[in-house]
Amino acid sequence: MMNETGDFSFDTVLRGILGVAILIAIAYLLSKDRKYIDWKLVGGGLILQLFLALAVIYVPFVGTFFELLGKVFIRLMDFTQVGINFLLGPYAQKTNGFVFLIHSLPVVIFFSALVSLFYHWGIIQRVVQALSWLLRRIFNISGAEGLVASGNLFLGMTEAPVLIKNYLPSMNRSEIFLVMVTGMATIAGTLMGTYIGLLSGTDPVQRLFFAKHLISATMMAVPGAIVISKIFYPQTEKVIDQEMNKETGEKKSTALDAIAEGTGTGVRLMINIAAMLLVFIALVAMANYILNNLIGHYSGLNEWISQMTDGKSKGLTFQFILGILTAPFMWLIGIPSDDMLLVGSLLGQKTILNEFVAYVQFEEWKDAGLFFSQKSIIMSTYILCGFANISSIGILIGGIGVLAPAKKSLITRMGIDSMIAGGMVSVLSATMVGMIIG
Repeated sequence: MMNETGDFSFDTVLRGILGVAILIAIAYLLSKDRKYIDWKLVGGGLILQLFLALAVIYVPFVGTFFELLGKVFIRLMDFTQVGINFLLGPYAQKTNGFVFLIHSLPVVIFFSALVSLFYHWGIIQRVVQALSWLLRRIFNISGAEGLVASGNLFLGMTEAPVLIKNYLPSMNRSEIFLVMVTGMATIAGTLMGTYIGLLSGTDPVQRLFFAKHLISATMMAVPGAIVISKIFYPQTEKVIDQEMNKETGEKKSTALDAIAEGTGTGVRLMINIAAMLLVFIALVAMANYILNNLIGHYSGLNEWISQMTDGKSKGLTFQFILGILTAPFMWLIGIPSDDMLLVGSLLGQKTILNEFVAYVQFEEWKDAGLFFSQKSIIMSTYILCGFANISSIGILIGGIGVLAPAKKSLITRMGIDSMIAGGMVSVLSATMVGMIIG
């Protein structure tokens, strides 16, 4: 098993506290109603986030529980591989290496079908209701907020709001913003297996390692999203709190209907992800050709950058520029100095492009041995775990706007803020984890 703890020191704790303080300060400066911020809620949320991080890493039975959840996802991935082997035969074997399109993306289809089936049986709704009740008691948020926040642990940013579609029209600005931020800060359960496969390849030890931390990152994102969203847009309007009933949407007549619908959704999602990756990665390659092969080559910058970074960067590239811009912030949140450019670049790629492109780059750099510290790998896993990117703004506007047309202009105005807040949640989780692992 990969080592998850390093040399615990006063310096790492101090940098972690400094990182958390700076993130909260940034959120405070961006707040729309600073005098109404509920600091009791903020403090409680930060403590819960830190408790989750400490429990996962240092409390044996909690860590074991998360590992068991990880093993469940891994087993489901193995079931998917059986179907892939049947369809592709010898082409599906991993003897020639891990192929993302073949060995990871199809997991989306199987997971989507399972989620649809569990939803049909009411399993997801019951779990979400229980988590919603817990969040309401801890944070004193409305029932609709608690329901959608817990729903994002299993569903995507456009699917989770369906749980509260009848309540969206009466929700105020602060409540709507929380819905948006939880969508930006978490990842859909249907994609969990894909991320695990992408980061771990065929290594069973790494599969369990990344499964555990990806699940932990998603769990930590929920209280973090509540904290950051309530700093950005504090509750200043009257809350029309109603008893939450399970929203099931259009009820499928049989389990087979639910499986068929989930499979169709998974196919569309897989095709969309594959096409999106192809286009974005090709665009990055085109940008790097201009920057590296033309500007960097003829100006002599490539050689200088390669020497300055000890060969970690091959020259003037899109990734290098993002790393330079974000490196100071990476130091503040506790990233080891030797990895600041790499991790900063990953955060920039996630925000400008999307988390899939960033995870692909992360996997390439990790396998190439470019990271100096295991701590940087763990923190990067948390930083990239979320949908906070520019294209997600459009997805949110289109998704929630259809469910609550009267709120579309409000959602549009808060789009950029929700992306910034969602990205800050992931960084906040990574900062806390980095602080306690040393």
